[in-house]
Amino acid sequence: MLIIMKQKAAQESIDKVIEYIKKRGFDAHVSNGELHTVIGAVGNKIIDKRDIELLDGVEEVIRISTGFKLTSRVFQAEDTVIEVNGVKFGGDYTGLIAGPCTVESYEQTDKTAEALEKSNVKILRGGAFKPRTSPYAFQGLGEEGLKIIRSVADNHNMAVTSEIMEISQIPMFLKYVDILQIGARNMQNYNLLKEVGMLNKPVLLKRGLSSTFEEWLMSAEYIMSGGNRQVILCERGIRTFERYTRNTLDLSAIPVIKKLSHLPIIIDPSHGTGLRDKVAPMSRAAVAAGCDGLIIEVHYDADNALCDGAQSLYPDEYNKLYQEIKQIAPIINKIID
Repeated sequence: MLIIMKQKAAQESIDKVIEYIKKRGFDAHVSNGELHTVIGAVGNKIIDKRDIELLDGVEEVIRISTGFKLTSRVFQAEDTVIEVNGVKFGGDYTGLIAGPCTVESYEQTDKTAEALEKSNVKILRGGAFKPRTSPYAFQGLGEEGLKIIRSVADNHNMAVTSEIMEISQIPMFLKYVDILQIGARNMQNYNLLKEVGMLNKPVLLKRGLSSTFEEWLMSAEYIMSGGNRQVILCERGIRTFERYTRNTLDLSAIPVIKKLSHLPIIIDPSHGTGLRDKVAPMSRAAVAAGCDGLIIEVHYDADNALCDGAQSLYPDEYNKLYQEIKQIAPIINKIID
C-alpha cells in the first residue's frame, strides 16, 4: 500500500509512520515528491488501512492491486532521472550509450572509442562475458575484457556499461563497471536481481525475449525492493514468428512503460533488429516515440567483428544518426547532449 503524507508533513510524523508499519512487518520505501512524501509499505501482512489514516500527518492510504509497487507511477508520479558521467536518462533527457558488442582487444576497443568520442559519446558499452546461444561462439575475454574497456574508457573520459551474468561476478564488476547490465536471458534470474538490488550502482535491465511488460516491471521490482532505485529499463526486441529481423523491436513499450512506471526506458535497436540498415530508422522512431535513451552497437571494423558485426554501425554511420536524432528530440521536448 501507499501512504501519502500531507503537504509539509513534519519529519517527526513521517518517521512515526515508518516506525508504525515496520513494527507490523512491512518494509518501508520513501519517495519525496514535490508536494508530498509517499511511503510504500511492502509486505504480505494484513492491516486495516484506517488505522494508518488516523496517524498524524497522513493524508491518504491507497492499496495497490498490481504486483509491481515501487516501480509504479502510483508510488512515484515524477519521472526518475538517472545520471551517469553527465549523461541523463529519464524526464526531459534522452541519454546515449554506444560501443562494440564485445571487447575483442585493446586496439579494437580504443579505435572505436576514439571515433565515438567525436560524436560526444560519454558511456561506452562492451561485453566481456557473452551469453551465446552456441557454446562454440566467442564467449568474451572475461576479466581481461573488463580491464581493457575500463582503461580505454578512462583514456577517453567515458563511463562503462557491461553485462553481468552471475552473482559471483559482482565484486569483479564493481571494480570496472559504472552501469551493471542484466541481459534478456537473466531478466528473471531473481537471485542476481536481489544482489544487485543491494548495490549503489545503476542497473540496466533488459526485457526478456518472451516477457510481458508486467513480468519486466516485476523484475525491476526485485531490484528496487532491495533499496537500489537506479534502474534503467531496456527494450531490446522480443521473439516472434518474424524471420526478416533478429527480433521484433517493440516500440509500443515506450508509451506503455511510461504510463505504468516512473523508471526511464531506453531502446536497443541493434539487438532489436539484428541488421545494420535497420538500426538508424528504428533509432529515429524510438526517439520520436519519447524514449529516454539508446544503446547502440558500434565497431570501427564492423564487417570483421567477432560478434554481431551485422548489427553494428560504423562510427561515421553512428555520427550521422547522432546528428539526425539531435534534430528529432527537441520536437518532443527532449534533450540530447
